[in-house]
Amino acid sequence: MSQFAVIETGSKQYRVEVGQKIKVEKLEAEEGADFVFDRVLLIDDGKDTKIGTPYLEKAKVEAKILGDKRGKKVVVFKYKPKKRYRVKGGHRQTHTELEITKITG
Repeated sequence: MSQFAVIETGSKQYRVEVGQKIKVEKLEAEEGADFVFDRVLLIDDGKDTKIGTPYLEKAKVEAKILGDKRGKKVVVFKYKPKKRYRVKGGHRQTHTELEITKITG
């Protein structure tokens, strides 16, 4: 069994392994740069599990930024019956794609 960790970023939690590619909320960093997550909630290496309260001290997950992408369009439609009021809009969320390179802790 391989080592995995649970990290927190963008008010969400992600279960990550080395070599895995994930999409997270947009991060302010350059493409190709390294990024370090220090909000590590849990690390499991197959034999031992470490759980933080709420975060583990001296635990880090390193990732390489692959670039920013945009998600699928979400249609927003407002409507009031019998009043001829209709507004159609949309939203595309920007995500940062990462590749996990190292888990230490």
